[in-house]
Amino acid sequence: MKPPISISRRAMLVGAGSLALSGCMSAPARMPAAQPASPTPKFVVPLMYAAMPDEQFPIPEVKISQIDQRFWRTEVDYPTDEVPGTLVVDTPAKYLYHVQKGGRATRYGIGVGRDGFAWSGSARVAYKRKWPRWTPPDEMVARQPALEPYSIANGGMGPGLTNPLGSRALYIHEGNRDTIYRLHGTQEAFSIGKAVSSGCIRLLNHDIIHLHDQVRDGSKLVVIPDPTMAHLLVG
Repeated sequence: MKPPISISRRAMLVGAGSLALSGCMSAPARMPAAQPASPTPKFVVPLMYAAMPDEQFPIPEVKISQIDQRFWRTEVDYPTDEVPGTLVVDTPAKYLYHVQKGGRATRYGIGVGRDGFAWSGSARVAYKRKWPRWTPPDEMVARQPALEPYSIANGGMGPGLTNPLGSRALYIHEGNRDTIYRLHGTQEAFSIGKAVSSGCIRLLNHDIIHLHDQVRDGSKLVVIPDPTMAHLLVG
């Protein structure tokens, strides 16, 4: 099949006029009127990333200043041999493509697994969940004992904006085996475009909601490896 972190930010500058005063004068000098400061540039939030007050847990607008525009959701040309409906994770570029008909795809910016937790191969979306519970696997709890209250034995963490899976989750299986990897939402816009996770693929909450509504259970998932990072082969 043929199919970074640094986030660029715009500088926001506030102009301020400088005032020069002369020395002793025989008559008081008229003080020039204070110059108003230049307005601070504002980031315009596109409609697709506006607040979602009607969700079970209302989602605020995306902090658009924290994410490079190239990672915004968009439709692109994407010639590929993969059939429509396939999900392609381009790990090096930090993009996820949902393949459409006619050589097109919906492209989403993503956060991927950090070094040692990245993976690649072929799998499938077994099923999807809205506002899922989060249960860290035992090996994660072993590395981070503070997660014990959310272990499988304790029933996991309830849904909500602070839940690491965010607003939606797609559960990834290889054959009949749960890979423990997920495609899921996040409120941390600054993490999109970075290698930050423990192997899961994260999207903005707004984007995972959009993807959740488009993807069918059983859809193929292809993960392209990052040659600069160690990775686990799935499939």
